[in-house]
Order: sequence, then C-alpha cells, then structure tokens
Amino acid sequence: MRNLLRGAHDSVRRLAEFALAEGWTLTRSNNGHLKFSKAGFTPIFTSFTPSDHRTERNTRALLRRARYKSGCSRRSQ
Repeated sequence: MRNLLRGAHDSVRRLAEFALAEGWTLTRSNNGHLKFSKAGFTPIFTSFTPSDHRTERNTRALLRRARYKSGCSRRSQ
C-alpha cells in the first residue's frame, strides 16, 4: 500500500486507512484514480489528487452508505 499512496495527500491516506479497516480493497485505476472495491458492492472511485477539501468526508460517506444499502451493519460484521 505504501507505493500505491506515494505522493498522496494526508486526507487520501486517512481515507485509505479507513477503507481498509472497513474491509475494502484499494487499487489505482489506469487513469490514476483510487478504486475502492469489496465483494458484493459497487466499486467507488475517487481522485488521487482531490481539489475539494470535502473529498475525504464525501468518500467516507459513500463507503458507509454502501454498507447500509447492502443490509450489513457494523455490529453484524
């Protein structure tokens, strides 16, 4: 993961740590975006170099919403 996030902003690193703790897999797409994937879930993409200061919060919300849409709660994992 260290090479994957080389040069990333601190907010992107925090986001990656959050996603990995939630069981998501992190990869880089061919065009440089980050791809969060998890079996049974729709992949979530975000920019590697976000220009919006809310990117971290918005992507965290997407990751949490995906869990609730699937019917999984944190307690049942």
